[in-house]
Amino acid sequence: MEEIRPGQSIELLKELHILTREGKMNQDSRRKLKQVYHLTQFIEPLLREIARPDIHLVDHGAGKSYLGFILYDLFFKAQQDAAHIYGIESREELVERSRELAARLDFPGMSFLNLEVAESATSTLLPERIDLVTALHACDTATDDAIRFALEKRAPFIVLVPCCQAEVASLLKRDKALALSRNALSEIWRHPLHTREFGSHVTNVLRCLQLEAHGYQVSVTELVGWQHSMKNELIIARRKDLPGRRSGERLNELLEMLGLVELGRRFYCPA
Repeated sequence: MEEIRPGQSIELLKELHILTREGKMNQDSRRKLKQVYHLTQFIEPLLREIARPDIHLVDHGAGKSYLGFILYDLFFKAQQDAAHIYGIESREELVERSRELAARLDFPGMSFLNLEVAESATSTLLPERIDLVTALHACDTATDDAIRFALEKRAPFIVLVPCCQAEVASLLKRDKALALSRNALSEIWRHPLHTREFGSHVTNVLRCLQLEAHGYQVSVTELVGWQHSMKNELIIARRKDLPGRRSGERLNELLEMLGLVELGRRFYCPA
């Protein structure tokens, strides 16, 4: 089957319901596998850049850990158990399921922690050194908590696919009447559909500026074609210790301009 890579665990793909018990694949499975493969094509070069066998990757909002298991199968298991993936997930039943699957497949370099993303930065169950942080469709502010985790750990690489951001849109909606009375810019989010879409876009713009303010080099691209997923934005950040003052200033200017100053603590920047 051309979609399956040489040496990949067929049993894993069956357990993840990407393949049926008969080894067949339906259209939905092809779509799901294409998304994960496409994301690994961005992540694997970053892992090679680390150039050290004992890589520590933390996957926030891991869910059923599709990304973690596929990455482990394709890359980490060749590192002779030196590398480790930590899946962070708040739903206990998914954590237990992932633990059982990792044990059944003999993937010793995987750990699954029943934590909220916001709790993970202070958890003693995670190592101090983190090389790469991922968050694939971590809902709403969980993506921001993953960013905060990565910043506090000074992670060299961050890979995000944001999902269903609602906080900014709710604030824009709350203050819409006042904004409309003040300036024409608020026409951009006057209609409810535009409020949601603009809120999502602004959230990711603020995230990118925040990362740049902390010295990261940021790139934004599509994960896969729109026909496969509407949650399609891929943000990749590399810590370069670049000057970030201008990005921090722009972030604060946007918060002020859009009436989102109360989010300053969420999108915090260095002084």
